[in-house]
Amino acid sequence: MFLVQYSADNSRTLNVDSTAMTLPMSDPTAWATAMNNLGMAPLGIAGQPILPDFDPALGMMTGIPPITPMMPGLGIVPPPIPPDMPVVKEIIHCKSCTLFPPNPNLPPPATRERPPGCKTVFVGGLPENGTEQIIVEVFEQCGEIIAIRKSKKNFCHIRFAEEYMVDKALYLSGYRIRLGSSTDKKDTGRLHVDFAQARDDLYEWECKQRMLAREERHRRRMEEERLRPPSPPPVVHYSDHECSIVAEKLKDDSKFSEAVQTLLTWIERGEVNRRSANNFYSMIQSANSHVRRLVNEKAAHEKDMEEAKEKFKQALSGILIQFEQIVAVYHSASKQKAWDHFTKAQRKNISVWCKQAEEIRNIHNDELMGIRREEEMEMSDDEIEETTETKETEESALVSQAEALKEENDSLRWQLDAYRNEVELLKQEQGKAHREDDPNKEQQLKLLQQALQGMQQHLLKVQEEYKRKEAELEKIKDDKLQVEKMLENLKEKESCASRLCASSQDSDYPLEKTLNSCPVKSEREALLVGIISTFLHVHPFGASIEYICSYLHRLDNKICTSDVECLMSRLQHTFKQEMTGVGASLEKRWKFCGFEGLKLT
Repeated sequence: MFLVQYSADNSRTLNVDSTAMTLPMSDPTAWATAMNNLGMAPLGIAGQPILPDFDPALGMMTGIPPITPMMPGLGIVPPPIPPDMPVVKEIIHCKSCTLFPPNPNLPPPATRERPPGCKTVFVGGLPENGTEQIIVEVFEQCGEIIAIRKSKKNFCHIRFAEEYMVDKALYLSGYRIRLGSSTDKKDTGRLHVDFAQARDDLYEWECKQRMLAREERHRRRMEEERLRPPSPPPVVHYSDHECSIVAEKLKDDSKFSEAVQTLLTWIERGEVNRRSANNFYSMIQSANSHVRRLVNEKAAHEKDMEEAKEKFKQALSGILIQFEQIVAVYHSASKQKAWDHFTKAQRKNISVWCKQAEEIRNIHNDELMGIRREEEMEMSDDEIEETTETKETEESALVSQAEALKEENDSLRWQLDAYRNEVELLKQEQGKAHREDDPNKEQQLKLLQQALQGMQQHLLKVQEEYKRKEAELEKIKDDKLQVEKMLENLKEKESCASRLCASSQDSDYPLEKTLNSCPVKSEREALLVGIISTFLHVHPFGASIEYICSYLHRLDNKICTSDVECLMSRLQHTFKQEMTGVGASLEKRWKFCGFEGLKLT
């Protein structure tokens, strides 16, 4: 189905924009593209093998008549041609018309972008007298034609059966067509072949792409199913028979993993009830018996690993010793005594070998030192753990032992109950069957009774040990109480001693107070008191503090007025302060009263 529209200016459109494509598709390499797609033998444009004696000036092979690829019976496509190799198109003779090649010096005709899955071409420049029969005659050599849609405007659309046929049709672009031997303008034209977009081509291409996508999805799905791991086998439902089988498998080390997975599935399904509880407990007990085996296996593997580490360390030490010997050989050869006898090339090789050996030796030495550091770190960690463990008190150790004994006591009691339940179940089944006692059952009962007696004896021993540990714990608690009482007594005695010391200090305090209560604290203050007393004795009416300080500043500039006033205030029986004057002339004056104060003290 073609979408061809005609405009007023006789131009053709095909539901696509008519922009020219930058990549030319109708140039001489179109034959090469078509032959490459078809995988044909390398033939030239004239249908012959490419020979080295091709003459571009003659436009033909030497000694070979020109053969056109459009001749009847020639259903091949030319092979890829190098872009630098000149291409010469030949004249094509048909029954009703003749096709003349374009000028080889002209640029190749431009083409538009090729639509996906294109099987339709646009052919323009047809002669006005050209018929559909002539078009078929010209283009049927390119391949099977599905449909032709011819317009009155000297162009048409041709749809081929395959995509590669479009490339062969593009080869004819630029050819001049002439009908018969007529030279009339209506019987001539220049062909322009270009890609055309059609809905049918696009639909078929999309269908093909979807089919390829489906095939790819199917292939990926098959690959995923092939690589997917197989599903685990289903777990059987619980029954007495299956329970006995699983119990036997639990005792076998090689079948333990499979059996324990079945046991886990049964427990998660909720198969445990009053009747099957003892069976499940027996299976759980069997699973628990493998703990010691696994611990022993782990210890064995750790021992093997330590031995392997030790062997590796010894081997590495031996290798390092040999490296040291080799390096020593190099160093001794480098000494002046032997070095002068070697040639220059030999010296160079010895130097390179020595450097390489030293680098390898240093790498191995670092590796060995790293192993030793790791061992030292592990040893230090073990020592830290040992010191922390030794710091635990005896009381906590005894408490943990008592708890462990209690748990063991409980577990033994539960095991005893389980054995009793098993004996009762066996007795019930024996009574229901109304059979005589079989020797196997009697033997089982005897074994169970013996196991029960052994468990009871063990339980009694554990209880006695538990009571002994409790007595030791009580004794330790009593000792602890006594130590606490002694500690309290010591604290009381210490507090009494501190009180006595405090009281003795208080008794000594008045003497110190009397000593510290002296108003004159230093010899300097005593000198100041003497000088001030002399000064005020000369001034019987008193003097202000500023006047006194001005006098003292003549003797020492460092004397402070506030210090002098504070000193005089402390000596109340030696100096006294009075207010003199009236109103604005009110003034504070200090007077010497030592003679009156001597009488008072």
